[in-house]
Amino acid sequence: MRTVEIFCENNGQKKEYPLGVTLEEIKDDLQIKLDYPICGALVNHKIKELSFAVVKSKNIRFIDYSHPDGVRLYVRSVLFVLYAAVKEVFPSVRLKIMHGISNGFYCELEGMEQTITESDIFALKSEMDQLIAKDIPFEKRGIPTSEAVEILQTHGLYNKARLFSQQGTLFSYLNFLGPHVNYFFGHLLPSTGYIRNYGLVAHYDGILVRVPKQNDFTKLRKVFMQDKLFGIFQEHKDWAEILNVSNIGNLNSFGEEGRSGDILKISEALHEKKVAEIANMISERKDRVKIILIAGPSASGKTTFSKRLSVQLAVNGIHPYMISLDDYFVDREKTPLDEYGEYDFESLQAIDVEYFNQQLLDLFEGKEVELSRFDFNLGRRTHSGKKLKMDSADMLIVEGIHGMNPNLVPHIKAENTFKIFLSALTQISFDDHNYIPTTDNRLIRRMIRDAKYRGYSAADTIRRWPSVRKGEDKNIFPYQENADIMFNSALIYELAVLKKYAEPLLKSVPECMPEYSETNRLLKFMSYFHAIDESEIPPTSVIREFLGGSSFNY
Repeated sequence: MRTVEIFCENNGQKKEYPLGVTLEEIKDDLQIKLDYPICGALVNHKIKELSFAVVKSKNIRFIDYSHPDGVRLYVRSVLFVLYAAVKEVFPSVRLKIMHGISNGFYCELEGMEQTITESDIFALKSEMDQLIAKDIPFEKRGIPTSEAVEILQTHGLYNKARLFSQQGTLFSYLNFLGPHVNYFFGHLLPSTGYIRNYGLVAHYDGILVRVPKQNDFTKLRKVFMQDKLFGIFQEHKDWAEILNVSNIGNLNSFGEEGRSGDILKISEALHEKKVAEIANMISERKDRVKIILIAGPSASGKTTFSKRLSVQLAVNGIHPYMISLDDYFVDREKTPLDEYGEYDFESLQAIDVEYFNQQLLDLFEGKEVELSRFDFNLGRRTHSGKKLKMDSADMLIVEGIHGMNPNLVPHIKAENTFKIFLSALTQISFDDHNYIPTTDNRLIRRMIRDAKYRGYSAADTIRRWPSVRKGEDKNIFPYQENADIMFNSALIYELAVLKKYAEPLLKSVPECMPEYSETNRLLKFMSYFHAIDESEIPPTSVIREFLGGSSFNY
């Protein structure tokens, strides 16, 4: 009998198994127990479902819900069960899985003749509970692409069918749940019985799918309203639908027709129009507003946005001066430490708030001040030699991650501030049931910028990303609803342009590195886009901050 040798990283055991043994069988045999439900495994640093059959010797690490890939496996499976429930309860309704928001996943039911009621939610939840109780397997089948396209079309999944036909592959995978067929980007749990905790609530005009906390599977994430963020998502959904590029298949079709340039020009024009509208809003309050606070997570394009806003304000007769919060760090030895004993530069306590506010008050009183400058090599504030005195037509633009935090400017009246929050809220999706996380959009931007300007490899950026995200969740996102207005810095076409820069970086990560799992996922994700040429991107575009070729000085 032919066998394969398995090394399990969870317990350090090495053992031989019959050829074709599944990961679930290995898990049961080795009696692997983790803190939360086991969702899948990393096989030679590639994520696999538990039903995966092993035919070669492998290194295996089982993962539970506390792992990011475990969360993805779980969430996809819950959404597939919701899709099946909608098909059963409302056969003529079309489920659209929109985006993550309010600590859950927002979905719309297209074709409902009335507003979603509590009884509708109850009916869907009851159907989902029944599907879960039956412990129905999630099956993945590889079939000829031409046949897969026909099946998808038969089930009314036309966007998926077009995307499959654009890939040019001989075989494709489809997911089956009883009589229901679909395709979810990535892997699923073995069966519906693995879903042990989820929630469903009415949310705005749709449904919010709730999932467990990553650090406590027994509790669902707390729902909180994000009205302004939701409004920005809806605004850009409308833009995407007007342009007929709400999904990757549509965007690829524009490229096939030689019309990518049209989408690029319109996307950039929409950005410029929005920046001008924000400048006009500020100008209407110029008698009161003295400081514009701009905040956003990593790779949201804060610097380029600030410079574009400065131009639009100048058009309106306002003289803007840009200040970076990075120049107001406390001296290195006074920097707070995180739980690991490392400098926590993303904490508000890392900023000399009192000194920053005193300079603001002096400027507003018409005094001349020498602007702060922080020397990162020395780890302390130094003399900049740059002096500033404001008059009635002047306005400060302050860029930094703490801009929405009310504790940043405790001595400045609210009427004297205007707060803008930026994020790259991806406007395009795979299809009706596979949205693109905004964090993936930003990670790809940052990876390209880090490689081009900071000498970091893709593996370096991916390794640091969880820490970056943790800092954002702690210091940035809790305050985003404090903004007077939000700006979506994502562009409909951008991932198709970033593709040719991202793929070589991702392919450079070797299989032996832990980051290989994430690079493999991102490579698969980028493969669906047909590349768009960057030559028509204007030098003032947000994307130029990451690609290069900007006319702004950074």
